[in-house]
Amino acid sequence: MASDSGTPEGQVVTRFAPSPTGYLHIGGARTALFNWLFARHHGGRTLLRIEDTDRKRSTQDAIDKIIEGLDWLGLDFDDAPLFQSDRAERHAEVARQLLAAGHAYKCYATPEELEQMRADQRAAKQPMRYDRRWRDRDGSEAPEGAPFVIRLKVPTEGETTIEDAVQGPVTVKNAEIDDYVLLRADGTPTYMLAVVVDDHDMGVTHVIRGDDHLNNAFRQLPVIRAMDAIEGGWPDPVYAHVPLIHGPDGAKMSKRHGAVGVEGYRDEEGVLPEALFNYLLRLGWGHGDREEISREEAIELFDLDGVGKGPARFDIKKLQNLNGHYIREADDGRLARIVAERLDGDADVDLLEQAMPVLKTRAKSVNELVEGSQFLFAKRPLEMTEKAAALLDDEARQRLAGLSKMLHVQNDWTIEALEATTKSYAEQLELGLGKLAQPMRAALTGTTTSPGIFDVLVLLGKEEALARIDAQAADAPGPDGNR
Repeated sequence: MASDSGTPEGQVVTRFAPSPTGYLHIGGARTALFNWLFARHHGGRTLLRIEDTDRKRSTQDAIDKIIEGLDWLGLDFDDAPLFQSDRAERHAEVARQLLAAGHAYKCYATPEELEQMRADQRAAKQPMRYDRRWRDRDGSEAPEGAPFVIRLKVPTEGETTIEDAVQGPVTVKNAEIDDYVLLRADGTPTYMLAVVVDDHDMGVTHVIRGDDHLNNAFRQLPVIRAMDAIEGGWPDPVYAHVPLIHGPDGAKMSKRHGAVGVEGYRDEEGVLPEALFNYLLRLGWGHGDREEISREEAIELFDLDGVGKGPARFDIKKLQNLNGHYIREADDGRLARIVAERLDGDADVDLLEQAMPVLKTRAKSVNELVEGSQFLFAKRPLEMTEKAAALLDDEARQRLAGLSKMLHVQNDWTIEALEATTKSYAEQLELGLGKLAQPMRAALTGTTTSPGIFDVLVLLGKEEALARIDAQAADAPGPDGNR
């Protein structure tokens, strides 16, 4: 048996419904993830709805970025995106049904009257709420042809309790819910009506969203229950209101805490999608002490009973550490392609892949991989950092000149052979290996940090490595102190 939406009876259906007025916020990404995982865990469907009814603020660029961000995280949906703006007539049709059945009414209050009503409420320190002045009046009392809105006739007696799957039972007195507008005077539907109609028509069984929407549930349920009374087949969804994400200081996540959009973590922070997927999963949901959870394990383990009631705190260091784990686990060819896209000019992807095992050992971000790989493609003469230049004094250059002679006749250009030769030379000079390796690093990379120095020699190859060493050794003073 199927419902009116075509959804098989008993099948879980979730939805993610962003407003395309900007990027995919980190909190929205987590909401999408939780909806996706819950549906996948229960063998159900998850759908994408673009709530683009705010035509002035909604942009195609934002829609593209939201979909791109979801794709990057690996969240696929079970149908094409539904655009709320395409469904205005359907929303209006439901408003007219509610009106005809006595669950809604026409309100002729003018903007000036409503402003005066609010001013009086402010002065009396009363809740700001429509006073239902047209709820029981006859429309004939309004001037002929006067514009009107359609308002929902909310029950005024008793109370409503929602058994929220995350928050537990939450109760609100019906008298506290105002008779809000369903259809504006120009015939356009409001967000509150559109959401309910779309959720029903899409067959949504579980509404998983941020707990800043909890109050909305109490305003949306009267529409659902009124339509169920009119035509049947409008069951209450299961609500699951997830606590918001806070910054390290306990305040709601915002730009002052750093990047807040998914693309910011990808482009600016250099985070891999699997790392952000794992981190968002653990942000407000837990399974024992497990930190690193694969996509397959997440589908197997995720359920709403693991979602906490309190706000989760975003910790960038935890994300960076997790990202480092996934970088070390990632395929070298894939990392090489990601890094190549970020390097200026034509980077040698094969060389990057060859270098990746040593580049990724301690890297916590793609940015660090990019920075660590730049020595591979540096042009001579190398640009030196201040610290690197300080290592290349006259004595260091003389030592490099001596080392260069030994390396020029080195036929076995492997890590083991190069290490043996360099150690032998250091012993001749009665130096620790570090005293020789640091100037070598400066000469080869222009910096004081790099992969192991013998890895660097092998990756650069004999010709390029010796050319870089010789470029510095050429400035060494001779035995008589002259250059």
